[in-house]
Amino acid sequence: MSTDFRVMTSGAFTAAHLRLLPAVERITGLHGVTVTTSIGSGDTSIPNRLTRGEVADLVICDDSIVQGFIRDGLAQAQGHAPLARSMVGLAVRTGAPAPDIGTIDALRATLLRAASIGYSASVSGRYVTTELFKRLGIHDEVMPKCLFIGNGQRVGTFIANGEVELGFQQVSELMPIEGIAHITPLPDELQKFTIYSAAVPASALHADAAVRAIRFLSSPEAAADIRATGLEPATR
Repeated sequence: MSTDFRVMTSGAFTAAHLRLLPAVERITGLHGVTVTTSIGSGDTSIPNRLTRGEVADLVICDDSIVQGFIRDGLAQAQGHAPLARSMVGLAVRTGAPAPDIGTIDALRATLLRAASIGYSASVSGRYVTTELFKRLGIHDEVMPKCLFIGNGQRVGTFIANGEVELGFQQVSELMPIEGIAHITPLPDELQKFTIYSAAVPASALHADAAVRAIRFLSSPEAAADIRATGLEPATR
């Protein structure tokens, strides 16, 4: 049997996963392989990979997606646990003035002034385009200047390259990107908090090791590394 421990993680937990992978390798005694660092889209998305039966020992996604995997028989209920809570943030290119998004009115004005806005294929992008813009009453005005960034690409990279003026993504996905600045969470009254959890896929070759890994990732021992990546540990 392969000694690879294959992990599929969505972008929000990627930085934490990479920090914690050496500890997971010690706990499982297996060689960690990061299969994907994004929920993805189309044929390469995590749901489609698991549906095709692609081998994975651990999957980490938005909990609503993980719960769906369990309902559909793509993941096991045993071992499933929440790991962290994320929030949506906004960023601009390094050197640009800090955007004023501290209040609802300020955020609305900032978005209306922006020449271009990037958003992701993940939960943050769905929230921004289907809920946030509508709550601000500016959906029709801003959507024509928005750029959808899919295929596992990071919104922060497009900001850094000057392809969009500002962009939204999970704070934990923006933090590792060089060339962006003023990474700021949305105001509390407009914030979208998302729970990310882990489960053992039905295709796992090392299910027992995966349960041990999840137990560690959801424990206080992992909390500091999770917090350092811009997430709130589920163990607080």
